[in-house]
Amino acid sequence: MSEVTGTTWTVYDANSMTQAEVYGHVLCDIGEERDDVVGLTADLAKSTKIGLFGEKFPERFFNVGIAEQNLFGVASGMALSGLTPFVSTMAAFASMRACEQVRTDICYQNLNCKIIATHGGISFGTAGSTHNAQEDVAIMRSFPNMTVIIPADGIETANAVRACVDWDGPVYIRVGRGFEPTWYDSEEYGFQIGKAVTVSEGTDITLICCGVTVLQAAEAAKALKAEDGLSVRVLNLHTIKPLDEEAVLRAVQETRRIITFEEHTVHGGLGSAVADVIAASGKGCAFEKVGLPDAFSLVGYPEDLYAHYKLDTNGIIEKVREVMGRDFEEDEDWEDEV
Repeated sequence: MSEVTGTTWTVYDANSMTQAEVYGHVLCDIGEERDDVVGLTADLAKSTKIGLFGEKFPERFFNVGIAEQNLFGVASGMALSGLTPFVSTMAAFASMRACEQVRTDICYQNLNCKIIATHGGISFGTAGSTHNAQEDVAIMRSFPNMTVIIPADGIETANAVRACVDWDGPVYIRVGRGFEPTWYDSEEYGFQIGKAVTVSEGTDITLICCGVTVLQAAEAAKALKAEDGLSVRVLNLHTIKPLDEEAVLRAVQETRRIITFEEHTVHGGLGSAVADVIAASGKGCAFEKVGLPDAFSLVGYPEDLYAHYKLDTNGIIEKVREVMGRDFEEDEDWEDEV
């Protein structure tokens, strides 16, 4: 429990708090424990909720104005001086407007800078393509030294933010705009950077998810068991880089059918990372990536967009039934598939 700006909260209040709000409160807790932690933003203290840290530690908070490239340049200098900067801006701005500075100033020098990027994916769907971040994961995971995490909900956001403080090197944590429903009801479920979390066991098919699709896949798995008698494994692959290759290959071996779901373009994100692992293994399986197509997203409320792109529970059920209906070689002899 923590006292923050006159209020008392616990992480279990995440049911009524946005991912960004949870981040803001957790960062305040971290700031009490470590005086090397500083906060930076580019005129988005309120929107990204890092302003909570600024209110509590004004001498350790820096607003550089609407200058994202300068934001990351300043952060790199602070990291070189021994500080641990937490940088908050929208995901579209962190990954694209300041792309060169993140790559060269931070990743090239392998600096201990933590980027908490809000408004990820199409969570700010009414703002349109200028503010959507449907390419950011592909960009960030391509940078050497960068760790990429997409928490499923507010509780996992809390775990990720706490874990990243002691994780060496740059980290990119992508959260939504707000009001993403929670899946976890406790912090104690075994979160580790780089390790998948098994949401449900299954032997017929595996759904590999991250972010908002974790809850939707979990609900779909329950419905498919009740209505179709299917045993559906759901993996929360919250860390896109480094990827838990062992969990992916175990799913291929044990279920032989894999579908990935992500709030990101199907090019270069979670699905592509999983496909790389499967291809390199030489193992065959029925496989499909579900995410945003190779087109700029429609404009609309996030819930409507998730339904349109088949990222909600109904869409996931539909896709599972489609993949289960496919014919493919399903024998125990892998030799002809290497």
